[in-house]
Amino acid sequence: MIMQNAKNWDRTIDQAELDFQNLKTSIHEELVESLDLSLVGRVDSDRMRNDVRQLSNEVMRDRKLKMQAPQKERLLAELENEVFGLGPLEAVIHDPTISDILVNNSQEVYIERHGQLELTDIVFADDNHLMRIIQRIVARVGRRIDEVSPMVDARLEDGSRVNAVVPPLALGGPKLSIRRFGVEHLQIEKLIEINSIAPEMVQFLQAAVQARISFLISGGTGAGKTTLLNALSASIPFDERIITIEDSAELLLQHPHVVGMETRPPNSEGAGEISPRDMVRNSLRMRPDRILVGEVRGGEALDMLQAMNTGHEGSLTTIHANDARDALARLEMMVTMAGFDLPISVIRNYVAAGIRIVVHASRLKGGVRKIMRVAEIVEVKDGEYVLEDIFRFEQQGLDDQGRAVGRFVTTGYQPKCISRFKDAGVELDTSIFRA
Repeated sequence: MIMQNAKNWDRTIDQAELDFQNLKTSIHEELVESLDLSLVGRVDSDRMRNDVRQLSNEVMRDRKLKMQAPQKERLLAELENEVFGLGPLEAVIHDPTISDILVNNSQEVYIERHGQLELTDIVFADDNHLMRIIQRIVARVGRRIDEVSPMVDARLEDGSRVNAVVPPLALGGPKLSIRRFGVEHLQIEKLIEINSIAPEMVQFLQAAVQARISFLISGGTGAGKTTLLNALSASIPFDERIITIEDSAELLLQHPHVVGMETRPPNSEGAGEISPRDMVRNSLRMRPDRILVGEVRGGEALDMLQAMNTGHEGSLTTIHANDARDALARLEMMVTMAGFDLPISVIRNYVAAGIRIVVHASRLKGGVRKIMRVAEIVEVKDGEYVLEDIFRFEQQGLDDQGRAVGRFVTTGYQPKCISRFKDAGVELDTSIFRA
């Protein structure tokens, strides 16, 4: 189903494929009238699938369809997917190499594989077909989507994030985005192997985690912020209790004592919301050693900084930003969203007291993910942050496949925070800081 040439953005819609999807949709509508679909999930799955297959064969015989055996078997399999799964998307939803499924309209479906976008041959019969699949997805997580509530952002059972927008907000038909997350823990050694991070960076960051140095991981969407946070969690001593707070649970921490919590959006009446800020404040009553906020977005930034400055050192969070300095500016803005009229000098001193290290990740040309910068907030001087780079990635062009290449460099700066390493019993070879 997937096109092999990722660079081929132009595709002529296969009329035979459209006819196939329309045929499948019409048969599915007959099945819906014949089956008691309320039993799905409540009776034996194999029995239900056998009933669907039997009824499908009967409908095909009644219609006197002339089909070759492979095409008939495909139709039977996809009818099962229409009843129990995600229709045409079943072809890609279980592929572990695919990180994003992007449905622009019923005739245009993209995927992202290894950081590269690919146009697929997947099509839906029409907008109603696509809308039915979207409604099934959101119904699984207890949500609704229609003209009254035309947007949904939710998490699927496997941890994948789904975002859907339908008319009247969506122009040209319903839109669906599925961000898939691996179920396997990605070890830090794998990040070194794929050259996303330098071994010297890893040594320093692991030591900083063990020494309870709080730091911020910044970057754009898909830059690898959560992946790095997951991998570094293995360095947290196992005798510590971690509380995680997320909008949509994505963290797969490599630690035995993790208490995970997820925020709750308002219901259809606009009531019942539990915000990240509510959860950060509540987590302080849960005897945490460290608090990990999956992504800081608003006023919870102030509560998180208060936690870092009052006995919860070593807490970690991620933030969307284009650079390390931009991350600090965004953090300041979020602190002001807490509703307190604090002078900028007070906010900056509070940030510098709570966060010592800023790690910036980027997704470069060709889908390559790199840790671009590891910097220390030394102090606030004359009202400005003094930010010193410890490690950097220097891009040196593109390779033959259009992917960014470059090298990791050590600046020669020795961070002041390593004075805390010995107090925490953490040993670190300082030769890694030599340029």
